[in-house]
Amino acid sequence: MNEAKLDAEAIYASLRDAIRRALDAAPQRGVHLIGIHSGGAWIAERLHRDLALPTPLGTLSSAFHRDDYGHRRGLPAEMKSTELPFEIGGADIVLVDDILFTGRTVRAALNELFDFGRPARVELAVLLDRGGRELPIEARYCGAVHPLPHDRNFVLTRADDARLSLRVD
Repeated sequence: MNEAKLDAEAIYASLRDAIRRALDAAPQRGVHLIGIHSGGAWIAERLHRDLALPTPLGTLSSAFHRDDYGHRRGLPAEMKSTELPFEIGGADIVLVDDILFTGRTVRAALNELFDFGRPARVELAVLLDRGGRELPIEARYCGAVHPLPHDRNFVLTRADDARLSLRVD
């Protein structure tokens, strides 16, 4: 996939369709989506709406569980809180993030999630897997795989109408 041709909406559609196939194959699952702030929360909101899930949507902040927490200067200016309007214990969770890179954000998110209870199952859904893993983390659902050098970054933005766009910095 050429960097100039990164179509976030097409990648999103691929991710949505993969999750839809899994849900259609096991309609009794009662999956709860939880989006990791902020890009993962945007994607989870769209998925929740587009898949017409009857279960409540959750959002999660991994800020306090990051392994670089003590090395950062203060808290992010727009730090969001974790909102889980359902019981985590025994729940079937799909954790949603935007870009999977080292795996450290997902590890921190899992730590935050388990602070609220022990889910029956947690699967990971990501818009884009850029490679470069430092931890043994792998997405069950992935919109696209696009390796990117360590010195470059994907930036996900969301328009007022919830449409997504990706660029490389």
